Amino acid sequence: MNLTGPWDRARIDEFLESARIPVRVSCHTPAGDPWIVSLWFAWDGAIHCATGADADVVEFLAHDDHVGFDVSTNDPPYKGVRGRGRATVEPDVDKARLRSLMERYLGGTDHRLGERLLRPDREEVHVRIEPERIHSWDYTGRMPAATSE
Repeated sequence: MNLTGPWDRARIDEFLESARIPVRVSCHTPAGDPWIVSLWFAWDGAIHCATGADADVVEFLAHDDHVGFDVSTNDPPYKGVRGRGRATVEPDVDKARLRSLMERYLGGTDHRLGERLLRPDREEVHVRIEPERIHSWDYTGRMPAATSE
C-alpha cells in the first residue's frame, strides 16, 4: 500500500480504528456515472462495511470493483484519510459484520434500528475494501478547534 501525507501507518491506523464517522465510498455505476455512498466501517488494514444485499452499491461493485474512499472529520480542525482500492462483496453470514458495526457505532443491537436491520428476511453483505493508496491530511496546525460557545 502506498502511503502519502503527514501521518505514518501507525497514526493512520489509530485514526481509522477510533473514528466513529462513516466512510464515504465512491464507485461507478454500470453506465459510468460516479456514485458515492456513506457506510459504517471497521478498520484492520482493510475497510470493512455492511449493507443490504439489494443496495445499489452492491450491483455497482459487481460491475467495477475500483473505489475511492474518504474518512474525515466534520468539524475543524479537519483531518482524515482518503484513498483508492478494490472492493469485494460476500455474504455477511449471520449478519456478524453488521452486528459488530452496530456495536461500534451504536453501542449494541437492542433498539428499533437493530430490529429492522437484523430481520431474518433481510439479506446482508460484507463489503471489504483493500486499499492500494492512502493519503492523510491534518489541518490541526492551521485551524482552530471547533468550540461549543
